Amino acid sequence: MALSELLPHGYIDAHHHVWAPESRGDEIGYAWLRDIGAPKPFGDPTPIQRDYLMEEFLAEASISPRASVHVQTDGALPDAVAETAFVQAEADRCGHMVKIVGLADLSSSDLPETLARHAAFTGFCGVRQIVGRLAHRPDLSFAPRDFMMEKQWREGLKRLEGDGLTFDLQMYPEQAHQALDALSATPALRVIIDHALCPYDQRAEGYELWNEAVGLMATRPNTFIKLSGFGMYDNGWDQLGAEAIQPYVDDIMLTFGADRVMWGSNYPVEKLAKPYQECVEAIADAIPPEQRKPVFLHSAAMAYGLTLT
Repeated sequence: MALSELLPHGYIDAHHHVWAPESRGDEIGYAWLRDIGAPKPFGDPTPIQRDYLMEEFLAEASISPRASVHVQTDGALPDAVAETAFVQAEADRCGHMVKIVGLADLSSSDLPETLARHAAFTGFCGVRQIVGRLAHRPDLSFAPRDFMMEKQWREGLKRLEGDGLTFDLQMYPEQAHQALDALSATPALRVIIDHALCPYDQRAEGYELWNEAVGLMATRPNTFIKLSGFGMYDNGWDQLGAEAIQPYVDDIMLTFGADRVMWGSNYPVEKLAKPYQECVEAIADAIPPEQRKPVFLHSAAMAYGLTLT
């Protein structure tokens, strides 16, 4: 079925990146994108360690997204606001509606200043600081330390809540209890769980742990989850598509409900596993027709404050 038939109302891409390590690297940073071939938790990044600008992103599928959410790309940028400025300029240049989830260190004393500088850009809506960390799997760990255990970091969550910003939560299933505890003092904070809660372990025991974590996180109000990033952890996604991830999609839809689930491409990282249009179509095929509009439009619009025209 054609994409226009699967999604006749169009779609929002709730998780993607654009970057310019070749042409803007000296200005913005992009350390991991300029460290050619250095292994990452999602594999060999060499094919995507190049400029990936808004035109290329918008041309990936036969129908471009009506709007999108850009999520920060590097946890060690010397000035995270430089990335927000770049993304806003890219979107404005292409006439594309974007919301921007920027980087900020929630434990830093200059957090208020950083957020204020981000807020100078109309698309800025929230923060991601990746907390994903596994003591037994350093090869999969993104975070340099256990942020969620730190008092000052949790105070940063309160700052986000007070400013009406969102928080993108990228973690592993083993961290669900810790996350709920860290978020307990910020009930009004809108939290969006990235990459289907990172189901990195497809063994039966890994699936059970992931399923339990999804159930735990779904009990928290103001919490959404993204159907994204399957290529980072599922070896069958590139060949089998919807068949490989159907159980995960079914569990997420049942537990969170369509109004709290959204789709994101995770491009160009997902380009390492699957063409963009196949990503859209595979997830759309995995979802009942009557639930596609919430997942591909309404949930992201509600979570990130997007107004579609």
